[in-house]
Amino acid sequence: MKVFLKISFLGTRYCGYQVQGNAVTVQQMLNEAAERVFGFPCDIVGCSRTDSGVHAEEFCVCVTKRKEAGLVTTVPVSKIPVAMNCFLPDDISVLEASLVPEEFHARYDVKYKEYVYRIWNGRVKNPFLADRMMFLPMPIGDGDVERANEAAGAFVGRKDFRAFMASGSKITDTVRTVYHASLSREGDVITFRVAADGFLYNMVRIMAGTLVEVLQGRRTPDEVATAIASCDRRRAGSTAPACGLYLHRVSYETYQEKGGEKQ
Repeated sequence: MKVFLKISFLGTRYCGYQVQGNAVTVQQMLNEAAERVFGFPCDIVGCSRTDSGVHAEEFCVCVTKRKEAGLVTTVPVSKIPVAMNCFLPDDISVLEASLVPEEFHARYDVKYKEYVYRIWNGRVKNPFLADRMMFLPMPIGDGDVERANEAAGAFVGRKDFRAFMASGSKITDTVRTVYHASLSREGDVITFRVAADGFLYNMVRIMAGTLVEVLQGRRTPDEVATAIASCDRRRAGSTAPACGLYLHRVSYETYQEKGGEKQ
């Protein structure tokens, strides 16, 4: 059996999730905590990679004993979150733990993921949100939000999102199915929400940057659809800052099984 963990983290001080040789990452912190809890080095496989500064409200990993199948431990599964959190920094937390079959894979068995991108649209900057939301100080009206929400609808469906992939990426299969994409406002916070069966490198941040241009009146909803159809990165908008991006949900059920946007 494998130990399956749901975690959350604030990504501000980390160079993404995956271990790197010259920078502090979330996976490195998990590896160190797991070894202290279980008493031996572990392999921890995550559900995704994240960029530097990106956050996760729900992130999933599997823990196995290094160089051996499975993980045998005397620590009760129900006690693992508390035990690991004792050795993790305050900006990473293990939320849940459970056992899964040996053949389960934290990354390849994912059916869909949902991201949210948050924008602070207050008149002045909020120091408590400096590394947690994009700051957009210009006046944005309800009509602007409605127009950008209309533009977000163009992302829904099975499409080639080559135009919304970081330049220089070597990925050749650029077709993804987007199940839901919307933009809404509550007070001074504007939220872009998108769920898909997979995402290209920087895809959500480029989507968000493109919708910001719609909010600003620099781009029409029709131009978003045109950018998708063009498969040309130059036709899409800029890449929004990493600080506003959150991995919100990871599902091992299909979007329909999970209940879609009702979740």
